[in-house]
Amino acid sequence: MRDLSGRFSIVSAEQTSLLDHLDPEGQFPLPAELSAHGPARIIAMCNQKGGVGKTTTSINLAAALAGYGRKVLLVDFDPQGAASAGLGINAMSLERTIYDEMLAAKPDITRIIYPTSVANLDLVPANIELSAAEIQLINEVAREQSLMRVLRPVLDDYDVIIVDCQPSLGLLTVNALTAAHGVIIPLEAEFFAMRGVALLVDQIERVQDRLNPRLNIDGVLLTMVDSRTIHAREVIAMIREQFGERVFDTQINRSVKFPDATIAAEPITTFAPTHPGAKAYKRLARELIARGGSA
Repeated sequence: MRDLSGRFSIVSAEQTSLLDHLDPEGQFPLPAELSAHGPARIIAMCNQKGGVGKTTTSINLAAALAGYGRKVLLVDFDPQGAASAGLGINAMSLERTIYDEMLAAKPDITRIIYPTSVANLDLVPANIELSAAEIQLINEVAREQSLMRVLRPVLDDYDVIIVDCQPSLGLLTVNALTAAHGVIIPLEAEFFAMRGVALLVDQIERVQDRLNPRLNIDGVLLTMVDSRTIHAREVIAMIREQFGERVFDTQINRSVKFPDATIAAEPITTFAPTHPGAKAYKRLARELIARGGSA
């Protein structure tokens, strides 16, 4: 396993007391600045259920990590192209996307890396053409490693690569899991959202066993939380009982500000930096770094 301690190191205990204002509980202090970048830790953002805040989390966690000085690459790996649109890039107008590099005899990812309006955050876009990749790759040798083959040349250029997966357990998601060091599972605080998690965990364990032994679940993230309802509180209790310490302490509350930021094609961290949603994603970034990202 690669030594990732430098990238995910935190400030000293002496500094922590000065930074408690950043986190009401004082648990996740401001990350230390980096003296160098890379190699990247790859995180797959996965849930086969749609509408759980997966792309919202990919965009805003990536932006929050970038805000703490990490060089971040967000890979849009969903044919819907929501992450691309959410960062203001019209992937339908592009000549090449992740789809083209996945199928290329000699892929060159540098041709499809686009800077965003957020410092330290770049994007690899996707559009509807990516939906054909599973059929195109079916007869390829080592088809599960196609994404890793594309990403490999830029691993040393970034600290974190976040792959925004499609809501499916198909070959594209298997590619993301095969490339990743860790998985974040966004999970809506709603009973029916829990039903498919067992299938996802089974898929992760199969990839661990057969393709990628380093893969770990970095955490389960509770999203769209409305803690005023008894139902949400009961679901949160069940999720924390089932997954224990794997559940992030940070949770993302439901807010109309998230779709507002999407319309503006900005992360909420820049669209409304003082909003509780922006603060939550910044806290999530600090929590992820404080956990060490260990696989």
